[in-house]
Parts: sequence; C-alpha cells; structure tokens
Amino acid sequence: MIHVPVEQNTEEWFALKLGRPSASNADKIVTMDGKPSKQREGYMNELVAEIIRGARYDNGYSNPEMQIGNERQEESKKLYELMHECEVTPGGVCFPDERKRLICSPDGLILGSHGLEMKNPMPKTQVAYLRKNELPSEYFQQVQFSLLVTGFERWDFMSYCPGLNPLILQVRRDEKFLDSLKGELERFCDELDQIVKELR
Repeated sequence: MIHVPVEQNTEEWFALKLGRPSASNADKIVTMDGKPSKQREGYMNELVAEIIRGARYDNGYSNPEMQIGNERQEESKKLYELMHECEVTPGGVCFPDERKRLICSPDGLILGSHGLEMKNPMPKTQVAYLRKNELPSEYFQQVQFSLLVTGFERWDFMSYCPGLNPLILQVRRDEKFLDSLKGELERFCDELDQIVKELR
C-alpha cells in the first residue's frame, strides 16, 4: 500500500483522485454478487471525461445529511479514539501499488492495523443501522474495495448520531467477493485506458 497523507476535499486530494476508480464508487463498478454493475458504463464515461479534460466531475450535489456528516466527522473520530484508546491518522489517499490504477480515501487509518469508515447519518437512519447491527449493504463494496487497496485484514465501520448509541463493527475480508472484484477492476481499468487512448 502507498499512503499519501493529504487532507480530504483539498485540491491536491481531488487531483490524486482524478480519473481513478475509487472505493466510494465501487458499487458503480460491481454488485454485491461480484457482477458488473448497471452503472458501470456511466461511471466509465465519467472517468474518461475527467482524464481527457484534466478536470474532476462535479455535479455540485449536496444534501443536509451530507453536510451534517462533514460537520460531525471530527466529533466521530474523537469518540472512536476515546472508545478504542487509539490514534486515528487522517486517511488521505491510498494506492495498492506503484501503478496507482485504483484509489481509496479512508476516513481514518489506525496505522499498521486497519482502516476506518465513519458515517454520520440522520437519527432515523442510525436507528435502522442499530436495529440491524450489521454493515449496511450500501457500503459493502466500498469497504471491500478499501480492504483490497490497502491489504488490511480488517476495516472498522462506525456510524454516529448524537443522542443515540454509536454503531462500530469490525468488517473482515470477503475473499470470494475480492476475487471477483479483482477481475472486474482489471477489466474496468484496461477498458478505461483503451477508451482514453481512442478518444484523445
């Protein structure tokens, strides 16, 4: 793993992510069953446009839940550190190897151990997460993609909403899914390179 300690949402961070398949968009590449996603082509086109134009795709979309999540990120991190008696290092960006074809941007890293994904949902969503007490399905591909990129055996998922219990889960590698994910990502990246070559 190659870790670049840049601050999230800065120009340098966006530049490193430009045109690279990322963990946060893993569900646009592959389904939970390891099959190609219906969103694959659209995401491919988005990345091709980023590479050729040299500018990031940004539809400017934001909602109250996203804004609240950003505001509570530091609060969540401090709570996790307190509960686990550890130091969370800013995630920056991570590449699996020198090729830098794939990227993940963890919310935090416990260096030498594992990664951390933090969500700060609205109260009703937190209640739903607590009732199920399992990794929400919408984050399955993202977490497994991050495990693939970093090589870690474990990834912690934390959701936090003031006034409710936090949910902290340890997620392990799903090797069967990761085998499918590796194949799909290789095909995706090869096709991405080819399309860019053809359209430049």
